[in-house]
Amino acid sequence: MAGFISRRDALLRLGAPLVIGLGASLAGTSPRAFANVNPFTLGIASGDPATDGFVIWTRLAPEPLVPGGGLPAIPFDVEWEVARKADMSAIERRGKAIASPDYAHSVHVEIDGLEPGREYFYRFKAGGAVSAVGRAKTLPAQGAARSIRFASAGCQRYEDGWFTAWRHLAEDVPDFVIHYGDYIYEGRSAGLAPNRERKTVRDLPGQPGRCVTLDEYRQRYAIYKLDPDLQAAHATAPFIMSFDDHEVEDGWAAESSNAPRSSASLLMQRRSAGFQAWYEHLPLRRAQRPTAASVKAYRSLVIPGLARILVLDTRQYRSAQICGNHWSTCPDASDASRTMLGVEQEAWVAKQSANLSEPWLVLAQQVPFAPFMRLNKQRPEVITEHWDGAPEARRRLLDTVRQNATGRCIVLSGDVHHNRALELEDGLDGKPIGADFVATSISSGGDGADQPKWFANVQRTNPHLKYVNYRRGYVRHICERAVWRADFRVLDSVSTQGGAMRTDASFGFSARQRRLERL
Repeated sequence: MAGFISRRDALLRLGAPLVIGLGASLAGTSPRAFANVNPFTLGIASGDPATDGFVIWTRLAPEPLVPGGGLPAIPFDVEWEVARKADMSAIERRGKAIASPDYAHSVHVEIDGLEPGREYFYRFKAGGAVSAVGRAKTLPAQGAARSIRFASAGCQRYEDGWFTAWRHLAEDVPDFVIHYGDYIYEGRSAGLAPNRERKTVRDLPGQPGRCVTLDEYRQRYAIYKLDPDLQAAHATAPFIMSFDDHEVEDGWAAESSNAPRSSASLLMQRRSAGFQAWYEHLPLRRAQRPTAASVKAYRSLVIPGLARILVLDTRQYRSAQICGNHWSTCPDASDASRTMLGVEQEAWVAKQSANLSEPWLVLAQQVPFAPFMRLNKQRPEVITEHWDGAPEARRRLLDTVRQNATGRCIVLSGDVHHNRALELEDGLDGKPIGADFVATSISSGGDGADQPKWFANVQRTNPHLKYVNYRRGYVRHICERAVWRADFRVLDSVSTQGGAMRTDASFGFSARQRRLERL
């Protein structure tokens, strides 16, 4: 492993690329274009693993916080290499890509033809500069793996805390990471808010306002991706990317804006810019390249012999927000026409489930799925931005699960900045048909607490709720053929750097016993 990061802690030293050569020309075809500058300031990443490959990503941006990343609006050649060894001495594949100014000089290379179930390492070269080395892993072949180990995480507001959880996740060296969304927060800097209740741990550089234009979204991604802990996580494992609302606008739904003094036309402008920047800054395949204000984000990834992961999109096709984004009694939510996925995506989920041959069906999506109710003066209240805002749509999806994956369904959720472990409603025999694991935030919401004051009240009204924790962190999952394990990893602090991580609770769900049990 000489010349590279070790498998665990040295994997975390992935920030600084090697820069070689002389001269300072920025001509796109010059072999020394980046001799005295670092074009890989935003790191490297891999994503969407398959049995024979993955996608690798980088973006050339020597001055990442200025429009154009400090580059002229011309294309640049970028070489890439994939190797079997961490010191890049055994090159398996190599090639050349074009970093176009149309996509902020980002590069997305889809690698195939590799062996299943093994580690690979990759790097980029451009104009005399060499990037850091990243690690990726292909998915196992049919029958080759007894288990797979991955993490689910999201919600990382920059101002609310340090991204320490990403550093600890990188130390875990998972096979892959599912990011449920809210990679950035699009609103104006918290430092500009006159009456902000929560402590601002760190300010956005330059105190920018809310994102509307493409350059503004690009700058916001650049601010986040400069974080060394986030870069370390990306360089350690492939990410399976999704998005929630903050990649575009807080609380948006399909073509309906939830922002004050906004409009459908402004939302579509922001969707177009937000989706473009999302694609430019993340390890996504060509199939996820946006067209105007739309992107095909829902997709399927199969881990042969273990699980089928359906990455869902609960934003582009959902019904408009009703009754506000807060606890409320909302009879209109029960309207059978309301949806979270839309007709086409619901039909796609049903088809994917009907053809299920893997032991587990995994629904990787953004917002809490299982019912979650509280009583306020004996009146039931829910939050309608979640699946409780479309209970008939949830029933349709659960009917599909009962038919095809009873006892084998795992839902991965996020958004609410706290951990939850819940059983999904019962099948015909009175046993749960699966489990819903809600991952807390990476930093959003600040330090949090172990047990919220409202927990006892809510647990009485939700007997299927088995666990809540209000700290920051991520969920580590271990998927075996017969048993699913979830470890809730939490930090003692995100308001100071170097917070300590612990496993606060572990739960198992057995496909045979069909109970969510604390381990």
